[in-house]
Amino acid sequence: MKLLLSFLLFTTISFSALAEVDLVQVVKSERKMYLFDGSRLIREFDVALGANPKGHKQQEGDERTPEGRYQLDYIKEDSSFYRAMHVSYPNELDKQTAKERGVSPGGLIMVHGQRNRLGWLSLLSQRFNWTNGCIAITNDEMDEFLTLVPVGTVIDISWEPLP
Repeated sequence: MKLLLSFLLFTTISFSALAEVDLVQVVKSERKMYLFDGSRLIREFDVALGANPKGHKQQEGDERTPEGRYQLDYIKEDSSFYRAMHVSYPNELDKQTAKERGVSPGGLIMVHGQRNRLGWLSLLSQRFNWTNGCIAITNDEMDEFLTLVPVGTVIDISWEPLP
């Protein structure tokens, strides 16, 4: 009986809870974020992006979400938004390109929840792009994201799905 109960308990555990996410992929044209363990899709989220989503972030204030391969390099709990994980933008190429243009590349790009104290608005806010270049999900999804995605995970951000 004990063995049967143990088996039933184990089989009811979500496979996503057992996953080790090693890639986060954001497809801006679909407004989707996908979490992968190897080639296996673990979780999919609807996202809100920068208010001017098409194209790579060029400079601070352009309201674009960067495109390219970055790392999720630390968790920020004291954000203006409900929990956050930092995207390693700008990389060296982003900094050099901005320097050549005589502008600041910007920074503090995050995957985050809703603005503090406004989580209840997510049913509405997640229907359009409203961030300054970040990737927003609901607060409950942010809690799940942080349990599934370890610091150091690669994040690929593109307009179209990658091959």
